Amino acid sequence: MRRVLFIIPAALLTLVLIGSASPVLAQEETLDEPMETAAAMAESALADTGLVDTTAVDTLAAVVEEEPVEPEPEPEGFAAQSGLVEFFNKGGRFMWGLLFLSVVGVAVIIERAITLQKAKADVRKLMEGVVTSLKKGDLEGALDVCANTRGPIPQILHAGLRQAKKGTVAVEKAIETAGIIEMSFLERGLIILATVANVAPLLGFLGTVSGMISAFEAIAEAEQVSAKLVASGISEALITTMSGLTIAIPVQIAHNLFVQRIDRFVVEMEDSAAELVDTLASMSE
Repeated sequence: MRRVLFIIPAALLTLVLIGSASPVLAQEETLDEPMETAAAMAESALADTGLVDTTAVDTLAAVVEEEPVEPEPEPEGFAAQSGLVEFFNKGGRFMWGLLFLSVVGVAVIIERAITLQKAKADVRKLMEGVVTSLKKGDLEGALDVCANTRGPIPQILHAGLRQAKKGTVAVEKAIETAGIIEMSFLERGLIILATVANVAPLLGFLGTVSGMISAFEAIAEAEQVSAKLVASGISEALITTMSGLTIAIPVQIAHNLFVQRIDRFVVEMEDSAAELVDTLASMSE
């Protein structure tokens, strides 16, 4: 599942880059078609009349071929794609690293969002079912309630209930061990998001420094320094900084939201485990 989530954004980005270049080739191939069609139509019409000799027809065809034909207006989608590709190319070689980071960040965000959404459970309803079964002396019924509910909290309670016959100390130890395992599962991928959020701006700054060096070298080699030359070099150098920040900001926000949701899971785990241990302790007295 995780491999598919990484492959899909990469494939989409590849298709966008390829698709943005194909209309340019198609447009270049079709520019000469209107001139050839017009020349052929004129030659056919004049030949049918029989009033003009071959020399006149050839002269008219040559004139038609020499007339410039205005290209058809580009569709809006193509303009947007070509602008994006041009923006990407202006950023230089560091844009490829930023593109990789963006694909990784998007893939991890999608995977974590799906995983944490599936981990949600109605804790209150779960505990009511478990406590009711335990008070009836039905340990197997309590285990079935946990087994039939998805999420990390039911798994922790299930691990504790399996040790219920060995005493509350064994139950607490089993819950603690299961809690560590579930927490590692919930926090998986967060280190990747944190890395992307930290590295993307740094890579953007590195691209800007490299671009500024190239811009100043161009200024030093130019005989006449113009404001246009300086502004154009600096604007291209700052593209990587903007791209790095554009990637880092949403990734950092997603990371913080995931951490907040995991902290909520931890609180629910501790409350549920404490309630289960108290219930088992009261029943053993």
